[in-house]
Amino acid sequence: MFLIGFIGAGNMAFGIAKGMLSGNVLPVNIKVSAPSSTNLGRFQELGMSVTHSNPEVVCGSDVVFVAVKPHLVPHVLSEVSRHVTKKQIIVSVAAGVTLALLEELLPENSIVIRLMPNLPCLVQEGALLFARGANAKPEDGALLRSLLLCCGLVEEGPEAWIDIHTGLSGSGVAFVYLFAEALAEGAVKMGMPSALAHSIASQTVLGAGRLLRDSGKHPAQLRSEVCTPGGTTIYGLHTLEQGGLRASVMAAVESATERARELGRK
Repeated sequence: MFLIGFIGAGNMAFGIAKGMLSGNVLPVNIKVSAPSSTNLGRFQELGMSVTHSNPEVVCGSDVVFVAVKPHLVPHVLSEVSRHVTKKQIIVSVAAGVTLALLEELLPENSIVIRLMPNLPCLVQEGALLFARGANAKPEDGALLRSLLLCCGLVEEGPEAWIDIHTGLSGSGVAFVYLFAEALAEGAVKMGMPSALAHSIASQTVLGAGRLLRDSGKHPAQLRSEVCTPGGTTIYGLHTLEQGGLRASVMAAVESATERARELGRK
């Protein structure tokens, strides 16, 4: 059984770790480090070991997830670099931090993978994309995929796609929440109680997403199946188009992607 380590105890680390527990990883095989105890309690409640020592995590792990804020990555890797071996897999989930920089900060020939998850990993419905570094072999990618499968959809691609995935899915989750909030507020405006409106809006988003995923149909096809000539839906869609929804969403993905790229250049 592989030993898994997390440097950082934020939501992404917790979501990934929790997803792994749904698979074949035992909590006793996971160790998490963070400078304070603020977020460590929830890991302990699930049976995972915790520490304030990053080197301790690295020395006791086969796969290490670096799950800290992007600006902290150089400091963290300089702290643990001398403990990293050529057999370990180092997985970074820091937005914008490139494989080239990671490999520069780590010992020569280190196995590095860049991963971008998203918040629904917390409920095992995440969308995760990873890219392998120069020394990471296909079997290293296969191992990571096997560890993450219970977190949701796991795909591999070139590094250039990682920042796009950040805009599409990492940030895209918040875009969907905003849309769900607006749906509910529209219903409240028309007279529905707030709690009921938000409950129905969340179920609407969930149901639409599952149907889109499971049917394999293009979104435009499913949209057309809801519309009837002269019906309520086409009137509502016309209003959304007048408001520029489609262009605004595309621009939001572009803006988030560019910001991820900016972070990588800093």
